[in-house]
Amino acid sequence: MLIAAAPGLGHLTYCTNIHAGETWPEVLDGLRTHLPAIKARVAPDRPMGVGLRLSAAASEALDRPGALEDFAAFLRDGGYYVFTLNGFPYGTFHGKRVKEEVYLPDWGAAERLTYTNRLCDQLAVLLPDGMQGSVSTVPGTFKTWAEGRVEAIAENLIAHAAHLVALRERTGRTVTLALEPEPCCFLETIAETVTFFEERLFTDAAAAALAVRTGQSRGDAADALRRHLGLCYDVCHAAVEFEDPRASIAALRRAGIGIFKLQLSAALRIERVDAAAAAQLAPFVEPVYLHQVVQSQGGRLTRFLDLPDALAALGSGTGSEWRVHFHVPIFLDRLKDFSTTQAFLREILAMHREQPISGHLEVETYTWDVLPDRYRGVPVGEAIARELNWVAQCLAS
Repeated sequence: MLIAAAPGLGHLTYCTNIHAGETWPEVLDGLRTHLPAIKARVAPDRPMGVGLRLSAAASEALDRPGALEDFAAFLRDGGYYVFTLNGFPYGTFHGKRVKEEVYLPDWGAAERLTYTNRLCDQLAVLLPDGMQGSVSTVPGTFKTWAEGRVEAIAENLIAHAAHLVALRERTGRTVTLALEPEPCCFLETIAETVTFFEERLFTDAAAAALAVRTGQSRGDAADALRRHLGLCYDVCHAAVEFEDPRASIAALRRAGIGIFKLQLSAALRIERVDAAAAAQLAPFVEPVYLHQVVQSQGGRLTRFLDLPDALAALGSGTGSEWRVHFHVPIFLDRLKDFSTTQAFLREILAMHREQPISGHLEVETYTWDVLPDRYRGVPVGEAIARELNWVAQCLAS
């Protein structure tokens, strides 16, 4: 939805990956169940944007004759529109172990390219006239898998850019790919991300490769790489990495890397870890998702792949600050036992109010189903609406 109090600040939505659903019928059932009540709370008299998550299986089903047209009619009749897709999780995302498998297939694999090309084609059909679309995706690969795969990752991203160039020429619709840096991934920090773009994607060699694929001049190909390949800045991920909000956004702007999606999210923050805090963290240990931990001790950062790993090493980290990649409702600055990184999010939103960071804003609190019960005191639709209204109020103040 356009932010009513500040229409120049882009489109605001939430990511439907919060709703369990892997097949297309399951996805559609979730939308029918939740969207009407959420819209009534956040955009009763105007269209509401939807940040749609489609698994590979759901996307394949949506390609069947008539399915996409039927879905477009559902959106139109309900007063909804889709402007961004979450193309990060390829397979199952709820109800069973996901952990590091969420990055498979990575951008070194043909399956990831095929899946993302199809998502972009579908988004181009769904996009309202005159609107740019975005698809967020994995940050290349998992960090420990990156060795020997970086060249293939860059080649597939350039091949995808060629697909987006052809899509734009054929439909007149611009769709962008937004790589999403995440702790313990190949693209983890903003500095690593800038380096990858400058050394692999925004180069003369990359422009030449794209020109061969598209028939463009090298200059036009260089422009196309910057137009179609950019970033999804996930605020939770950046906060967990102890990024500086202003410095990180400034670095991306200096490098000319488009921030095609701003994912609004918050993480757990433990200001001073000790045995009592560790005991209180126990309910957040769960078997589905990775909950990477970054520890800051005297300015030195130590990273742990998952919360149990950090807890096992507690002795050496006593007294340090921990930030845990566990998405929590963004309207909470404090949970019962811990604070959150909401202050980081507030600063990003204040910056966005001063100078827009992205045209696409998406709330993402996908961990709702695995949050300890004490933090799920309201129905999920009510919590989503509260998050969206909280963002709108922050941007209006």
